[in-house]
Amino acid sequence: MRQHWIYGAVIAASAVLLQACTTPAEAPKKAAAPVPAAPAAPAGAPTAEIEKYRAMIADGNPSDLYEMAGEELWKKKMGPKNVSLEKCDLGMGPGVIKGAYAVLPKYFKDTNKVQDLESRIVTCMERLQGFDSKEIIKGTFGRGQRKDVEAIVAYVVANSKGMTINVSTKHPKEKEMYELGKKAFFFQGGPMDFSCASCHAEDGKRIRLQDLPNITTQKGAALGWGYWPAYSVSSGQFWTMQQRLNDCYRQQRFPFPIYGSDVTIALSMYMAKTANGGTVETPGLKR
Repeated sequence: MRQHWIYGAVIAASAVLLQACTTPAEAPKKAAAPVPAAPAAPAGAPTAEIEKYRAMIADGNPSDLYEMAGEELWKKKMGPKNVSLEKCDLGMGPGVIKGAYAVLPKYFKDTNKVQDLESRIVTCMERLQGFDSKEIIKGTFGRGQRKDVEAIVAYVVANSKGMTINVSTKHPKEKEMYELGKKAFFFQGGPMDFSCASCHAEDGKRIRLQDLPNITTQKGAALGWGYWPAYSVSSGQFWTMQQRLNDCYRQQRFPFPIYGSDVTIALSMYMAKTANGGTVETPGLKR
């Protein structure tokens, strides 16, 4: 009897999740008593209203506050070594942040790894300032040193706004990370048998009233990658790409990935490379 109850609960939960990211044509219909027909909403009306809302509050994007805090943290002498991050090399040379986000993730010779913006900032905090990277990795989004990283991210990405996304896979490790990201994107599993592709590999899908970009296309990837990191209105927090991916794994009912782990950087590499030619529009503003 207990097994039947558990099985039924899993089936019900799966149905809810499958309903969450569906095309309008796939949405389930409920029988209802006849009522006078309402005027049909124009195609794309919900999305248009959301875009109007975003435009209304764009001038007051709270990401600006994170950006200002990040600039201060970038220039402030901190940590056991009491130095700033102004000599941190984000891929364009020590201290250069203009355009850095547009070419990340990328291979760094000094770590012999492909790194995204957050993992690279953590490397600089450890090597330049003397912070313990393990403590940052074990931390929590929006708190402590992790919150400092998020503010610095806001500052750095804002200095690539309007630039063309141009991520390379010329180095063998970059190519390897791209291929790993592609596999991770399509990997299906967990209790709901979901993958990133379940919601982001077809045109016309949406969750609630929000369209879901098709990350497998250049246009869709540019909409996904190019507008993150972003301020999340519903959570009242600035979300980095690491946090965005963390939440995607939560929605799939997978275990949370380790902060700055290979799989998160690989997924970022897959999205960013696919988005090449698009424009960096971050810090964005999301639901």
